[in-house]
Order: sequence, then structure tokens, then C-alpha cells
Amino acid sequence: MTVSRGPPGRPAASSGCLGCWRRRPPLGFGAKVSIAIALGLSFAIVWTSLSPTSSSQQISTERSSFAADIVDPPPAPHNHTATTTSGGGHRKPRPTSSRSHKKRHSPAGSHRPNATASPDSTPAKSDHAEPSPTTDQNPAEKQPEPEPGTELEEEEEQEQEEKEAELPMPEDSGDGKAPEEESEKAPELELDELSEGDGYGEEVEEGQKKAPKKIKKQPPLFSSSAHYHWKHCGAKSGHHYIPCWDFDGDGSQRHRERSCPRSPATCLVSMPKEYKPPSPWPERKEKVWYGNVGHPRLSSYVKGHSWLNRTGDYLMFPPDEWEFKGGSRHYVEAIDEMAPDIDWGKNIRVVLDIGCKSAGFGVTLLEKDVITLSLGLTNDQTDLAQVVLERGIPATVGSLGSKRLPFPSGAFDAIHCGDCNIPWHSNGGKLLLEINRILRPGGYFIISSKHGDLESEEGISASMTAICWNVIAYNSDDVSEAGVKIFQRPPSNDVYDLRAKKDPPFCKEDQNKAPAWYTLIRHCLHKAPVGIEERGSEWPEEWPKRIETFPEWLGDLQTRVEADHKHWKAVVEKSYLDGLGIDWSNIRNVLDMRAVFGGFAAALASEKVWVMNVVPVHAPDTLPIIYERGLIGVYHDWCEPFSTYPRSYDLLHADHLFSRLKNRCKQPVSIVVEMDRILRPGGWAIIREKLEILDPLEKILKSLHWETVMAFRKDKEGIMSVKKTTWRP
Repeated sequence: MTVSRGPPGRPAASSGCLGCWRRRPPLGFGAKVSIAIALGLSFAIVWTSLSPTSSSQQISTERSSFAADIVDPPPAPHNHTATTTSGGGHRKPRPTSSRSHKKRHSPAGSHRPNATASPDSTPAKSDHAEPSPTTDQNPAEKQPEPEPGTELEEEEEQEQEEKEAELPMPEDSGDGKAPEEESEKAPELELDELSEGDGYGEEVEEGQKKAPKKIKKQPPLFSSSAHYHWKHCGAKSGHHYIPCWDFDGDGSQRHRERSCPRSPATCLVSMPKEYKPPSPWPERKEKVWYGNVGHPRLSSYVKGHSWLNRTGDYLMFPPDEWEFKGGSRHYVEAIDEMAPDIDWGKNIRVVLDIGCKSAGFGVTLLEKDVITLSLGLTNDQTDLAQVVLERGIPATVGSLGSKRLPFPSGAFDAIHCGDCNIPWHSNGGKLLLEINRILRPGGYFIISSKHGDLESEEGISASMTAICWNVIAYNSDDVSEAGVKIFQRPPSNDVYDLRAKKDPPFCKEDQNKAPAWYTLIRHCLHKAPVGIEERGSEWPEEWPKRIETFPEWLGDLQTRVEADHKHWKAVVEKSYLDGLGIDWSNIRNVLDMRAVFGGFAAALASEKVWVMNVVPVHAPDTLPIIYERGLIGVYHDWCEPFSTYPRSYDLLHADHLFSRLKNRCKQPVSIVVEMDRILRPGGWAIIREKLEILDPLEKILKSLHWETVMAFRKDKEGIMSVKKTTWRP
């Protein structure tokens, strides 16, 4: 039937029709809106019912509820200026200029990326490690289109970064190489995350509006289509392999200073055939399984020292035997008599012990509530630092050479060197200048020796006089047959004016004492902080008040540190100790891979564990705050292997670590490989992350045959506890 229409406004006529058709009046605006809404709701209902469940919503071993779901800590007021502190705790506010902005993103001395960071360099294959994980993903495969709302979420995260309070960032030291990678950007996190992105902490004049920043869509950290096929690191790589220190895995040849391979290690370190889990604490401090740490050099070393006994399958440490006669208890008691003001466990809490032997000094001080970090020197081929860690005593690996140690300035209350035979006076006394940097003003340096060397004694005395250290006690003990000297760093700068010769000279203002990552030691003397608003100008509170005292020099950060302390205390008590399925009776060595203010470690202070707090080198410099609270830690770049032996830790804690490294590490899977290296079989890992990272990360851990014991998700965040098995490829 053909229909013809007349002029507009007139009824159309049809031949043969029974009546005329009348045109309906046009619909009103309200009716049109109602129809549109109804159609939209119908489409949404049909789409929801037919669309598949996203893979990001599925986590194995899920729980419907979790005790960690607690109220967030109250946000601290935003501060646009930071209080000045020594040693990188805080710094003076800087003007918002292009020059200062560029300086913040080029911390030349404080951060050195690994050799693979240069976009112009071609990565070379390592001699000791094969690229193990392979993927079936086509490199030319087109990236998926952003999901709806992604751009809006990224804009919200960017706004959140700009609103967060400023924290001290590491500054340019003028040494070493500048990293080519930009500072990591902070994702929007559920609890106590801190902004670390570009433009972090910048001040804007009143009435001035920031130009909108263009958000670039980043690819996923881990590919969901990748398949991993793992391999051993090779025949030369043994059970004790440290990638950045060993030329090969047996440790027969080592770098004098830290030097990482150009290509990150993506192979798995082998495990001793006779490996057994360590005994529970405190039994493990008296004996360890020899098969876990044994090698020919250690076997030869044991035969020549009475304080080490190999009894069957165990390596025993008699409590009354030590490097010095009379044992470590007598040695510590002799120090108490020489300097009663030391007052272990109250006035002195954090100690560095240079040169690992039996760690008897640290074990004895542990009974006095002192935490002693043993520094295993890489030129010691006996690998005693590995034995120390196996005993459950804090230890790390490093070298005393041309670069600074990875500690903040003014960190340690006392430093001990027992018969370590280090030429402190050589090279203009540079090593003493580094000790002066990391020792707290007013702190103690204790040095002892069995064999008196007149030339060394004179050289050390001359170097000590040059930096105005005072000899407060000297004793030659008849029982231990050791000569012990106790020096004290000046608590103020007044004594420096009395020097007849200004050598070493004072460090210039641009020679910052805070950077400590691949930073050269300068031949200059750092002054002690003087203002009450500076960290280090006053001695901390006595332990244990120290861990819950938030001093005035923190400024506006005081509220944030206190809130962080309360938050982690609640999380650990309500969730971690009982809700993750972890057997804490077998946990002693703990590594917090991304510590902020040390709240996680502080919450575990009453447990029978110790925590190594790691502050990433591209994050705000909060490590001085951690030491001020009576805890220990190091700086580290997780794009590189950690300075420790395989199987060092019983538990790893990674709170939003991977999301902070999203724009930095070229091979993020190497971080997972490093976690597998430093965690012992049967050890645990607690990982808190965004689901977009947690789901593919769980897939990688399953390819390593790690067991997912518990997983919990809420909104876009998740947490899981996983357990490493004894599987090797």
C-alpha cells in the first residue's frame, strides 16, 4: 500500500480508506527524556546479564570477609613546606622553579639505575644467567583498548598525587651517574600511600592554576598472556649466588664494589640438596643445618676456629666460645665497665657491627634489647654473613670502598669493629669519614684488636684527632687478650673550631650527606646538626619509648607517622598474626620491601622477629625516620638484586611495591625472581596490590609452584599470602 503525504500540517489521504488519518501531536520534552532513560536502563540490564565475569575478579582461595578490612587512619593535614632536618629526614622548602624541579628528578649521586636503564645501550647477555621466563605473546601484538572509565580513574589518581603532603625526596649529590628513568608515580591506594610522582610536593602560588597534564595510558605491568618456563642459572651458579657481587655463583671471585649484570637475572638459583628448614627461634641461634650453608671454604674455616663446631649435620655455636677468649658476654661487660654511659638497650639501641664472624657480639646485645646489624664484607670469602642470617641475626652484605654504605647519615647509635683489620687511616682516612657520616652525633665507635700494630695505632690516632673524635676509654683486657678503644663523635660543632689544621675540610652545602646509593665518599667532614628542628641535634628517647615517640623535628609529618603507626598495629594484630594462615613460630627474618615510616616493623617489635626495612631509592627519603624510631633498614633499587645471600628471609612483605615500579623496571618479572632467590623454601610472602597487578602476579607465582594460602579482594585492591615450596626446574 502506497502512502502519500500532503503538505505539512495537513492530514494525509489514502484512496479507498475508511477514514482519514490524523497526525498525533508531537511528544513533549519530558516524555522523550523518559523514553531515553527507559531504553538506557534496559540496555544496561541486558549487557550486565550477558557480559562474562572479568578475570580480574577471580582470585584463588578467596575469602568473603577479612579482618584487615579496618578503618583507614585519619588523613594528616596537607603540608606545603617541610621542616629542615639533617641526613635527609626533611629539607627546606625550595622555590617552584624549573631548575629545582629538574634537580628533583635527576638525583645523580643518590640513585644509579642498573646498566639496562639506558635506552641507547644494547643489553648484553650475562655470563652466568640465562633469560629464563619465555612468553608466547607476540611482541608486535596490539595493546588492548583502554576500558571505559580508565582515563577518568587515571585523572583521579593524578589529582590524588597532587593533593598529598610533601615528603623529603633524595637530592642530587653531584656524584655518579644520573638515572634516565623518571621518578615512580603513586597510584591511588587504600590506606597509607605516599605520593612519589612527577611534580610531587610542588608549591603553586595563590591564584595560579596548574595546566592540565596529559595522561598517558601505561601498558600492564605483567602480561596476562605470558607463559613462563623457568631454568637454573647455569652450572657455575651455585647455591650461594649474589648477582651484584659474584662474578660466578661459587663466590670464588667477587667485585670489589657492587656491580650488577647488564641484564637482570631471570633464572632461578639452585638449592642445596640437603636443605632443611631452620629450627625455630631461639634454638636456631645456637645451631644451624650445615647443609644449608656449607661449602669448602667454610669447612676449612670451621677446622681452624674453636668457637665453631661441626657436630653431625649441625654447625654449633657454643655460647661461651667466641673470637676473643672469655666469650662475648665478658667482652660486652668489659665495655660496660669502660664506658657506663653507653647503657645498652636504653641509651644505645641501634648498632652496626662491621665484619661478620660468629655474630656473638650481636647475640649478646640482643639479650640487652639492642638490635645489631652485622655488615658482611664482600672481601671475606668465608661467607659468614650467610651463617649469621641462618642463625636469625640481622645481617647485610656490603663493602668499605669508594662508595657510601646504603645507610642514612646519623643512623647508628654505636658502631663496632672487632678485630676486622680495616686500614681506617689509609687513603686520607676516607673510611673514617664515612663512619663519621653514618654515626649519630655523640655516638660511640668501638674498635678492638688482638694484635697491636704500632703503625696502625698511630695512623688511627692521627685520623681520629683530625676529625676531633675523643678517646673516652682504652683497656687491654687480660682475659680476652684484646685491646679495646672507645671513641665518641662530637655531639656539636664547637670542637671543630679548635683544630689547628682544617683537614679534612668541611663539606660544602652542595655535597649533601643524605644520598647513599652509588654515591662516592668525599674527602670532607660533615658537621653535626645544630637547630632543635633538625634531626640528630638531640639524642632520641630511651628504648622502648623511642619507637612510639614522634619528635618535634618531624613537623607536619608527626601526625602522619603517628597515624601510620596506629594503622599497622591494628592490621598486624587483627589480620597478619591470625588471619593469613602463617605459622609465625617459624618466622624470624622479615623483609619489608617497601617500608614507609617503619609502621609494619614497629607493629612486630614485640614478636620474636626482626625486620629489615627497605626504602626504595626513588621514594621519599623516610629511612632516617625509621632509624630514629630504633629500627634498622637500607636503601635499595628493586630493579636490581638485593645485597644478601639466597634463602636469607623467612617472610617478605610487599605493600603496593609493584605498582610503584610500574614505570621504572624494564623487566618487572625479575623482581619476582629476586623474591624467589632471597626467600627460603617454606617461607612466606604477604603481597598487597591492585587487582590488575595481583592477578597476573599470582599466575607468575603459580608457575614457580608457590602455594597461594589465602587471598582476599575488595573493590580494586587485594591481598594474598603465598608460600614458597622446594620446587626447582
